[in-house]
Amino acid sequence: MPAWSLTAEAAGSIAIQTGWPERMTKEWALDDATGEGINVCILDSGVDGDHPLVGGVESAVAVTLDGDVTSIVQDELGDVCGHGTACAGIVRSLAPACRLHSVRVLGQGNTGSAELILGGLRYAIGEGFEVVNLSLSTTKRRFAELLHELADDAYFRGTMLVASAHNMPVESYPWRFSSVISVGSHEGTDSREWYANPDPPVEFFARGIDLDVAWCGGGTLRCTGNSFAAPHISGLSALVLSKHPGLTPFQLKSVLYLTASNTGGTR
Repeated sequence: MPAWSLTAEAAGSIAIQTGWPERMTKEWALDDATGEGINVCILDSGVDGDHPLVGGVESAVAVTLDGDVTSIVQDELGDVCGHGTACAGIVRSLAPACRLHSVRVLGQGNTGSAELILGGLRYAIGEGFEVVNLSLSTTKRRFAELLHELADDAYFRGTMLVASAHNMPVESYPWRFSSVISVGSHEGTDSREWYANPDPPVEFFARGIDLDVAWCGGGTLRCTGNSFAAPHISGLSALVLSKHPGLTPFQLKSVLYLTASNTGGTR
């Protein structure tokens, strides 16, 4: 038989216990969920765990680059520009009981390199975090293949990558890969309102325009951008996974699609 084929004898051994409702609703997907037991990684500029809207982090590491070699070290600086804290605060607001982890790959001014992103992503996948928020991207095509391989590896190992679309109409990665959840912004004010996009590569729209987010120093900042839409989907994903543990990335995407505000997923 060809590789990856299924024998007649084995067919009966792979029954999948679904437990799906007759009609998918937001109540089924989210109600009473808190994110408990789910690890959400913020791959960004670091996180200020002492910020009252973040409420602490379980772990914080930084990726360093020496020549072509990346290393993972304990993060002694925290957030160096505010961006990661903003994303962490959004996730916490939606999934208050989730476990937040920080992987710092960006420097001051949200500057960084694709090598640092790759190193951080390898680490996050290896740690087995259920959700990784990537409110960042690279336009360098020479890194696209490596990023694609990592995104697929995460997908098949059960780690859901949630990536913000670029704020400009340019080619960038990893949000354009089908193995991630790609997110753009909508103008609404409801953090639990999201829309499925019938015309990908952006798959979902979430709140991301004119919202007050956590920032360095314990305060907030009024911000707009797809960077802040992605952690809404990350937080919602944590809720779904905490209520329905064991969902694969494919199943999680399906739940988010079927319960989106424009696909009949009303409350």
